[in-house]
Amino acid sequence: MHVPTPAAAMAIHDSLEEEVLIALVRAAWLAAERSNAVTAAAGLSPSQYNVLRILRAAGRGGLSCTEIAARMVTRDSDLTRLMSGLEHAKLVVRGTAADDRRRSTNRITPAGRALLGRLDRAVADAAKQTLGHLGRTRLTALRDLLVTVAPPEPPELP
Repeated sequence: MHVPTPAAAMAIHDSLEEEVLIALVRAAWLAAERSNAVTAAAGLSPSQYNVLRILRAAGRGGLSCTEIAARMVTRDSDLTRLMSGLEHAKLVVRGTAADDRRRSTNRITPAGRALLGRLDRAVADAAKQTLGHLGRTRLTALRDLLVTVAPPEPPELP
């Protein structure tokens, strides 16, 4: 896959922070392109794939839309529509919680689990294609730096 080099953007040296931001966005774009190609071939958008992964990790109890939204890699403005599409495809089932009928719960179906199972290796291979050449030591350092930039529980925006 050829990744276009934004020569004009990289030639602007306004600040080190801007150079790092441009390099970070380019790297994220490349990584996303590879993994998105895998999920798109299975008929899933990146957000749908992310929801299925979240629900698989949640186990039998499932999660509400609010809980799913809090775990998303990227924010999706219409999670309800996204969930409806997954339900229509029979990859998730939606219901109400037994202890609180006002609370909607989403669970992954066996078909959703099977689809993820078929994608697991290809998604992992796409990540290795993008980042494997860095080696374990540099990957660990990069992960730690990125977690520092974007902690799992991001601070409230002003």
